[in-house]
Amino acid sequence: MDEILKVEHLKKYFTKKGMFGKKSSTVRATDDVSFSIKKGEVFVLAGESGSGKSTIAKLILKSIESDSGKIYFEGNEIDCKKENLAKIRMNCQMIHQDPYDSINPRMKIGDIVSEPLEIHNIGNKEERKRRVTEVLQEVKLEPAGDIAKRYPHMLSGGQRQRAVLARALALKPKVIIADEPVSMLDVSIRAEMLELMHDLQEKYDISFIYITHDLATARYFGQRIGILYMGKIVEIGPIDQVLDSPKHPYTQALIDAISEPDPENLHRERKIRINEPIDIDVYQGCRFRARCPYAIEKCISEPQLEKINEEHYSACFVKLD
Repeated sequence: MDEILKVEHLKKYFTKKGMFGKKSSTVRATDDVSFSIKKGEVFVLAGESGSGKSTIAKLILKSIESDSGKIYFEGNEIDCKKENLAKIRMNCQMIHQDPYDSINPRMKIGDIVSEPLEIHNIGNKEERKRRVTEVLQEVKLEPAGDIAKRYPHMLSGGQRQRAVLARALALKPKVIIADEPVSMLDVSIRAEMLELMHDLQEKYDISFIYITHDLATARYFGQRIGILYMGKIVEIGPIDQVLDSPKHPYTQALIDAISEPDPENLHRERKIRINEPIDIDVYQGCRFRARCPYAIEKCISEPQLEKINEEHYSACFVKLD
């Protein structure tokens, strides 16, 4: 597989204003993040809320500007030139977490799906109408003609998210960034949505960046995974290797936090229990050391990603067995 998207040393810091006499502070939302995605690959960005997952998505789409770092699409660097922005936004589409919040409630579904075609001046009115019908059928919203005439409030949550997926597919993108696309859906229809995305990904050889905190859906849908903690990738590699044999304590903590349907598992021994954070500079040394039960004196310096085997890397001085 050829490399389609590459991120190098991406940084984005935000200043958090202090309240009630407190000093302003700097939040390192994305701090020297690098990864690449191959054509037709599903790359997962996983981590808890606030780890920087959605910030990375916004930086790739240039909806916010990075402080430093580079983004390459099909070997060409993407900057703020108009033609480069048009290329990345046409070939890289986004699916947001909340399907109702990401579409205009006053627009009909057909107009919502057709909007990106109009923005990029693709086809005439009849050609756009045919494309809308085509993608609505692709995401199993039928009868497509009837669905196209409805407003978002007339659809269920699952149908709205399918409409958002249809809008993303309208431009025939090469990359889709899916930011927690099933987290707000009923459990009963999450599997259906993931199965649909999987089928479309294979059919059209689309590369996906799947952003999630749910490792269960990540394993089902993903091929490689990057574990984010406080703006840093702490472990990266093939998804089965990382989840079956984690080498970073934070990855193991995420795995141990997965809900277990078997009551007997409630009493099983956890491999790691996160410590309560202590009052230290979290950006000095290893980000996780304040909460890590394996922290050693060396953790005051920042660990770098080191090769475990093949494509598996971990940023930890103490590797788990």
